[in-house]
This record gives sequence, C-alpha cells and structure tokens, in this order.
Amino acid sequence: MSKLPLIAALAAAGALPAWAEVPRVVTDIAPVHSLTAQVMKGLGEPVLLVQPGQSPHSYALRPSQARALQEAGLVVWVGHALTPWLEKPLDALAEKAETLELLDGDGTIERPYRGAADIMAAVARMEQAQDDHDDHGHDDHDHGDHDGHDHEAAMDDDGHNHDHNGADPHAWLDPENGKVWLGLIAEELAELDPEHAATYRANAAEGQARIDAIETQLKAEVAPMRGVPFVSYHDAFQYFELRYGLQLTGRVTASDASDPSPAHLDALRDRLGELGVRCAFTEPQFDTRLLSAAIAGRDIPILELDPLGRSFEPGPDLYPQLLEAVGGSFAACAATLK
Repeated sequence: MSKLPLIAALAAAGALPAWAEVPRVVTDIAPVHSLTAQVMKGLGEPVLLVQPGQSPHSYALRPSQARALQEAGLVVWVGHALTPWLEKPLDALAEKAETLELLDGDGTIERPYRGAADIMAAVARMEQAQDDHDDHGHDDHDHGDHDGHDHEAAMDDDGHNHDHNGADPHAWLDPENGKVWLGLIAEELAELDPEHAATYRANAAEGQARIDAIETQLKAEVAPMRGVPFVSYHDAFQYFELRYGLQLTGRVTASDASDPSPAHLDALRDRLGELGVRCAFTEPQFDTRLLSAAIAGRDIPILELDPLGRSFEPGPDLYPQLLEAVGGSFAACAATLK
C-alpha cells in the first residue's frame, strides 16, 4: 500500500515538521547585496536592484525587479539619503515586507553631508595640525574618528543650498560599518527565519573576520597618502578618508552627484595650484569630462576610485574586493609621489 496518502494526511494534520522557507530578500546596491549574500551564504541569494556601474542616486526599476519587491520578505537598503526614488516602490510594492534601513541601524557610524566650505575648513585644520606637529615634535590628533565638519546649512560654492545636517549616505565605505551591517542583517534574518539563525550569525562573523584582516592591510597600504592633497569627481569617500586619515581638498560634484555650478568649477581650478594637488580620481559610473577639464594643463595623474564595485561579480566577495580596490587606488596615487 502506498505511503503517500498517509504522509499527506499527517502533513495536513500538522504531524510532520514544518521546514521554514528562507525569506526572499531584495537589496538596493551591490555592496549591500554583497554583505547580505555573505549572511545568506548556503541558504539563499538576495536580489540586487542597482547593478554595479549604475548610479544609485537615480534609477528606474525593471518589471522583474518590481515583481521581486512584491515577493520580498525583507528589503535591505542604505536608506532615503542614497536612493530616495526607492521609497514609493517600497510603499506600493513591498508593503508586506520587512525593511532594514542600514543608515539608521544601531551602531552605524553616520557622517553628515559636507559642503565645499567644510572641505576647505578640514584642509585648514589638517595644515594647522601639521604645523603643530612640526613645532612640538609630535601629533596628538586622531585622524580616524573626527568628522571635520561645521554642522550648519549654508550656500557652498557648488551653487546649491544644501542642509549640512543631512547624512552622507556612502557609509559602506567605512569598513567598520560593513561589520556592523553584517550583524544587523544577520539579526533581522534570524528573527524572520529562526530555524537558520545560527547559520546567519556564523556567516556574519566570518564576514566580519575577513573585514578585520582587510582593515589591517588597508592601514599600512594607504598610510603614505596621509597629508597628500587629492581631488575627486564625486564626494563619495569621506567615510574611507576619515577612517584612514586621508584628506580630500576638492571635488567636482557633491555627495548627491548634483551638477556643479560654473563658479564652483572655477574655484576648483584655482585651488588645484594653491593646494598642490597630486592626484585626481574619477569614478566609472559618471561622465568625468568635467574633472578632466578642471585639471587640464596641470601635471596631475587621473586614477579611478570605484565606490560600488563595478568590476567585481556581485556576491559575498564583492564588498571585501571593493575595500581592497579603494585602498589600492589610494596606494597607486602614493606611488606617483616617488
């Protein structure tokens, strides 16, 4: 006699164990997808909305991605400050899903938006600190934990009225946030899927240990860049800069990638010579002709910084590879000084 009717009857009566289904997870950008994929390793694969190389500041969902949001049990995203366009789709399509906004997560290191005036003030403080060091023979300043900003709203030389109390959303570029976010993602999934809680937490701990090892490498690799002036196309790297004591002295566009004013570009050209800028950094997802025009006629090498991991395959390895690549770009700038 077949056992199938008996099994069906037992299942209907609740006599068989109910194996929990791994939640369907949707993520916004590749670094967040990578951290989530690390936590879910061996259990499932999250969906990525914004592919590496595309700007997260503006994006149009494809139909398949809209369906993924409708089917999601959890959406993990940086937050409104990075992808404000995602809020309406979340409300309309993922109303049944849990959401984890990482920028607001417990333990996240959050830096305020900085305007051009903030950057110059930080440069002045760096120069004063160097003078004090030269005068006293030692440096009492901790470069890794000061935000170096004046918290006020002002018209900066981008020509835009920015609120300096807003958050800079590029927080994944501080490796300490990467470790915090692994833990937050693991705990959220453990709550939704208690059966696999131990796996989520073990995967998060493995990812945190890997980041610890990379941080040790990065500290040594980028140390020669301390005090070396550089400019970038997009103000996306302050989390990395402040972690490792680096100093941006100018940028073409602000943190939100808004178009710069002619006055801002003129001021940037003037500062290149005054500050002795040694390197300029482009990004793969933006048209960087404005940066090339700003440094035209000056012997300043153009290198690439990639905040989103465009050249790497999405998955658990992308975030560690991204950190290593950013460190390698700064090291390449330092190598031009020799």
